[in-house]
Amino acid sequence: MTTPRTPTGAAVLRASVTSSLTAAVLEELAEVGYARASMESVARRAGSGKSALYRRWPSKLEMVLAAVAELSVPAGPAPDTGSLRGDLLALVQQVVGWLGDPVVSRILPDLTAEAARTPELAEAVARTIGRPRREHGAAVLRRAAERGEVRADVDEDLALDLLGALVHWRLVVRRAGVEEGYAERVADLADRALRAPAP
Repeated sequence: MTTPRTPTGAAVLRASVTSSLTAAVLEELAEVGYARASMESVARRAGSGKSALYRRWPSKLEMVLAAVAELSVPAGPAPDTGSLRGDLLALVQQVVGWLGDPVVSRILPDLTAEAARTPELAEAVARTIGRPRREHGAAVLRRAAERGEVRADVDEDLALDLLGALVHWRLVVRRAGVEEGYAERVADLADRALRAPAP
């Protein structure tokens, strides 16, 4: 009687290998950008064979999106501190932490520029990064609206732009640092813009 053969190849996708490949993808993007990145160079960087990549991702686009999606939204539910100002502060701190990450801050501008030239990439980035992050913020606004803290005429889409745009402009476009109290000031500004008037 023969002993069953241990699965190999496509049957086994070890999490540790996937994790090291994902790290290599992010390093590659940060160093050379999307256009110059290749599955071959990622495999070399990870000290792995190309087959390990192709078993996980059929194309460079899918590989990049899977890696970048790891950086997309915080694990767990959106902030729920019980108050609009507290939730806004938590959201701003998350965005500051995300955009302030050395890897994200190098990758995101390049992906944004490349997405303007590549519609397929633009849609994929919106699906894996943009929409999940906006839904995270929308959950906060909807809970605040249920508590009566947000004005009835608030444009949710515009409010979400406000929360992200200030931090994005400062960290990604201006490349300016974030001093102590910055997140609190942004949260206070957003709170004043969105809060319903007292009865």
